[in-house]
Amino acid sequence: MSQSGVITFKGNPMTLAGSDLLVGQAAPDFQLHYAHEGLKALSLADLKGKPSILSIVPSLDTPTCATQTKTFNEKLGELGDKINAVTVSRDLPFAQARFCGAEDVSMRTASDYQTHEFGEAYGVEIEELKLLSRVVIVLDADGKVVYKQVVPEVTEEPDYGKALQALTDLVG
Repeated sequence: MSQSGVITFKGNPMTLAGSDLLVGQAAPDFQLHYAHEGLKALSLADLKGKPSILSIVPSLDTPTCATQTKTFNEKLGELGDKINAVTVSRDLPFAQARFCGAEDVSMRTASDYQTHEFGEAYGVEIEELKLLSRVVIVLDADGKVVYKQVVPEVTEEPDYGKALQALTDLVG
């Protein structure tokens, strides 16, 4: 299935490459990497068993991405270990870990820097920039997509309320 979505980045049209992941579909497997006593792998199987939120951003080194990550980190704190919360970008895992330490973010970060397979499989790669777009995906405990927002203008923040509602509806 081909992605047909067009987004904008600072008003300039951009193309989303990869498959168009739809609500109701099973999320495709992935292998991301994060820094924790070296490099560790994270896959869809690691998230199954709990509802999950994937907060996908172009780079933690930008103000909007930093705000999105810190906002979700703060708002998801009360759900504790009832959920999985992951920020995904193509930043190197060590840069992600440094950001989390500097900003007191406990939310897990994971990187698609090695293979870029996540971006293509989830249809969130900005073809022209080879970065991930700003997207929020909520998965149920079985890995099925129950909510997805592709933010039309990459420099704008997502709808936190709708994403959080979709996630808390799964927690009960």
